Formats: sequence, C-alpha cells, structure tokens
Amino acid sequence: MQRWMRLSGPAAMVLLAAAFSVGLAGPSPAVASGTQACAGSRWVASWAASPTDSRVPTDATGAATPQALSDQSLRMIVTPHLGGTSLRIHLSNRFGTTPVTFGGVTVARRVLGPAVGPAAPVRFGGARSVTIPAGGEAVSDPAGLTFAAFDPLAVSIFVPGDQASPTKHWNANATSYYSPAGSGDRTGELTGPSYTGRTGSWLYVNGVDVLAPAPNRAVVAFGDSITDGFVASTALSVPADASVADRNLRYPDDLQRRLLGAGIPVSVVNAGISGNMLLTSGEPSQAGRSGLQRFDEDALTRAGVAGVLLLEGINDLGLTPATPEQVISGYTQLIDRAHAAGVKIWLGTITPASNAIIDGTGTAPDSENYRQQINSWIRGQRLADGFVDFDAAVRNPADPSTLLPAYASVDNLHPNPAGYRAMANAVDLRMIASAGCER
Repeated sequence: MQRWMRLSGPAAMVLLAAAFSVGLAGPSPAVASGTQACAGSRWVASWAASPTDSRVPTDATGAATPQALSDQSLRMIVTPHLGGTSLRIHLSNRFGTTPVTFGGVTVARRVLGPAVGPAAPVRFGGARSVTIPAGGEAVSDPAGLTFAAFDPLAVSIFVPGDQASPTKHWNANATSYYSPAGSGDRTGELTGPSYTGRTGSWLYVNGVDVLAPAPNRAVVAFGDSITDGFVASTALSVPADASVADRNLRYPDDLQRRLLGAGIPVSVVNAGISGNMLLTSGEPSQAGRSGLQRFDEDALTRAGVAGVLLLEGINDLGLTPATPEQVISGYTQLIDRAHAAGVKIWLGTITPASNAIIDGTGTAPDSENYRQQINSWIRGQRLADGFVDFDAAVRNPADPSTLLPAYASVDNLHPNPAGYRAMANAVDLRMIASAGCER
C-alpha cells in the first residue's frame, strides 16, 4: 500500500459527548491471512483500554464508582480479542497524584458475575506486589492461563492501605466488581461473594498481551466515543445506555469477529475515549488527554502493533472552534508519527450528526460544513495508507448530514449497535491484512 501526501495547521478544546472512529473502505470477502515472512512468537496486544481520568465520581451510566480505595479488592472483567496460554497484564497509574501499591494480582477466566475459575498469580519482577509511581505503568511477568478470543477474563487486584483517585477508563460498557473497604485481599476468592460493589468503569487495568505465534499482530482502533462504543440513552447523550453493557457491541468488537471469521491473525484493540478530542486535552474530565498527546502510549507502544485505525475529530468541530485546517494538521502529525514507528495508519471519515444537540449544527453552526471539508480531504489525500468511509456506511441517504435512523442512538450523534455493526462491515479486511508483522 503506497504512502500518500500532506497538509498542515494546529489547535482546539473539550467536554463530554463524542464520535468518530477509523478503518478502511468497503466490505470485503474472506481474505487470506497475509504473506509477510514472519517467524517465532512474540507479545501481541489482545485487549486494551485507554486511561481517561481519576476524578469523575460515576461511570458512564451514572452509577457511582470508587473515588478512593482502602484495604479492598477489585475484580475487573475484560474481554480479549486474541486467545492463548501465556499472558501479561498492564496496570496504569496515569492520573494518580501519588504512588499506588498493589499487594496482589491474579487473573482467571470469568464464570458468571464475579465468580471465576482457577486463578493464576500475576507477578511483577518475580514479586507478588508492585508499586507504580504517579503517572506510571507496570507490565507483569508472563502468567499461564488458557483462554480463547472473547472469553471474559477477571483481573483481580488487592489494594492494601488507602489509595485515592484511582486511574480508570470511564466508559467500560462492561460490569466489573469490587469488595467493601476493609475487606482485605480477596483476589484468590473464586465464587466471588465478597465482590458486592459494581462499576461500569475499568480501574487501573489498561492492557492484556498474549504470547502468540507470528504472523499474529495488533491493530489499534484509536478515537473517541464512537470507537469506545458509547450508546446514548438521552438526547443529551449521557448517561450511557446500560442495556448494551457486557455484550461487546463496539465497532472494534464487530470488526474482530469479521477478522476471526476470515482467518486473519490480527487482534483489534480499543483506544477509544468518550469525549476525546484530537487537538485539545479533556483533563480533568473523563475525556482524557488529547489524541495528539496520548497517541504514542495508547497506540504506537502497544505490543505487536502493525496498524492504527484513526477516527477522531467530531468533538473538535462540535465542542471547540477547531477549523478543518487544524484537524487535518493533527491527522498529518499522527500519520507522520505512525510511519516513523513503522506502523500503517488508516483514516476514517467523520460520521454525520447535524441534528444532534451535542456536536450538531444547533450548538456548532459550522460543524457540518467543516465535517464535509475534512471528509473530502480524507477521501482525496494520499498521505495515509488508506481510508474507510464510515460516513457513507451510516448516513441517511435522504439527509446525508444525519445518521440513518435505523443506525442512530437517541442523541443522533452516536450509532446504536446496528450502526456500529455497519461501521465494522465497511472496513476492507484486505487493508487490515496488509499491515505486516515485521515490526
């Protein structure tokens, strides 16, 4: 796939809503798994969640989530996209203001609710406990566990003493659990009666890697709430629709199912953040650092990464006075950084939302005009390794500035599960397969 051409400009701002994702153009037939000459085994990202904040006291559904922890345990439920027999866990203290100590970590296959099967101990440099400095991350030693793609895993974490402001991913679209303060180390508990608290956020856990044979590799879906899989329950977007939780209905999930069905050894990991913007940081809200700021740590440093699907920009247009030139300049910076790292990158056209309250033309009069300018550039540029026309996949033919009603959440900004499936179906699997495992 050729590299294409370039433009420039910079700037922008934040809030809550979201949209925009990433990919390629047109549905594709079953595709052979690629011809890259790769050998041996290596670590490949199987699941990821970009840290968003440590301050917001609720998850995306509006339910309370812990703001401080004291001598208690967490059981975070994550769903990998690549199976295996050896894995390692990433823990993040990105938004913590002090060091955080974990007194014990285990990983197991989830059975039902907080109940798990036999658990494997997770160690760090051979030790059961690990302390992560403020702003830091820890990657575990290899742990043995056999599981398949889409088998839910439970990462159990004991937090001794008092810890304030846990780093989290705000909109998990999944239910996780925690024990009461003062309940101690419950990481070895299999049936899970101590895990009486529930949260729709992922606390501390931000990655699972699998030791996999070549040519397995990862592609990172990078973007905002449309990549994050947010489904709205009100015209103002929040709270998220709790009925979609635990069903893995995000567009990267549907894309993974297509890849598995086609026999393409690529794991799609999700680096979407609801409310995220390409140009402007959303701290201290749940919108996270800007796409430009977090791109390297959330995309380029993921294990075995071979490509990035970039879908971001609708919040820049709807929540800040960003211009097409500034958004396009942001894209070109990320394209340059991906190529410098030996990673392919594809752009997604921005999906329509003119009739939405958040990011629509009522609150951002220039947003539709600017969106059309950006999408025209995406379709015509030759700097990235390709593009996916998400706009064409979900727009209403009778009014192309809006989502097709059958694909829209009630806020007219975020797709519903059928819309996310249509987005995944728009991705050309041959483009994904073109990202080799040489890196």
